[in-house]
Amino acid sequence: MPLTLALAAERWPIAGSFAISRGNKTEAVVVVAELGDGKARGRGECVPYPRYGESVESVMTQINTMRSQLAAGLDRRALQTAMPPGAARNALDCAFWDLEAKRSGRPVHELAGLAAPHALTTAYTISLGPPAAMAAAAAKAVAKPASRALLKIKLGGTDEHGGDAARIAAVRAAAHKVTLIVDANEGWDERNLSRNLAACAAAGVVLVEQPLPDGGDQALADLKRPIPVCADESAHDRASLAALVGKYDAVNIKLDKAGGLTEALAMAAEAERAGFAIMAGCMVATSLAMAPALLLAQSAQYVDLDGALLLARDRRDGLIYRDSLVFPPAPALWG
Repeated sequence: MPLTLALAAERWPIAGSFAISRGNKTEAVVVVAELGDGKARGRGECVPYPRYGESVESVMTQINTMRSQLAAGLDRRALQTAMPPGAARNALDCAFWDLEAKRSGRPVHELAGLAAPHALTTAYTISLGPPAAMAAAAAKAVAKPASRALLKIKLGGTDEHGGDAARIAAVRAAAHKVTLIVDANEGWDERNLSRNLAACAAAGVVLVEQPLPDGGDQALADLKRPIPVCADESAHDRASLAALVGKYDAVNIKLDKAGGLTEALAMAAEAERAGFAIMAGCMVATSLAMAPALLLAQSAQYVDLDGALLLARDRRDGLIYRDSLVFPPAPALWG
């Protein structure tokens, strides 16, 4: 059936700022695609990511090039080969799923052959900064009323203030009982890898994401890892998995990298067969981007879907977050 396409770029202020090893930002810029057939409409949201050579302009151009194929009857299955993995395909893929749900009156989990989703514990991210500032942010996150049970600590900073070893030690001192995971965002190198992993192990960290740059991570294969290491920037779609074997223990699957929920679910199944643990991750975005990832997260060992929590405000009908739990979306939002 011919479909119409509406496309918009939106800016959502972040509460404060969000800092990682590559820099900091104060707003999330997202692209929303809406597919309609005259009776029903479906939406999908993506985050163009410069790290992967994407921009708002390039992603919108990619999506706009699909208008004629959509009008000619392109469906979600054909979309998988009509577009490459990435943010642009993610927006359309998720819009297709939402449209299918609205057309059929059945939730996406049924259409995908999945069990009904339930609330999950999600990580809450502590941005990169001086040790004292990160400790203060962690203490606030675990105190009532927030009471976060799982914190994701951004590392990969400079060696001033004692470096990342001091940062993770300060966070642990401020948050005694919570589970900690660490994300270095490619910010370490072979000279400090062992030292930083040891500091994380001493702090009781359960997982470290992407310590070394993508393409420069061979040292992980030659190292006895004291804690599990997860691929993020090195993990995209199913085609990227073979190169990760022996170097990583887990993969962070994000819909914007994989190119949508369709590929993300297939990637998770293949990753599990290859022996990887699964993290369901996200970019900083609204609940519309988090909602489809919640279906992926149902079978993940680690869940990091706090993107909407980091915003100063969320969109209407956004996900419900209560303490450390994130709840499945209402149909008015997605699915």
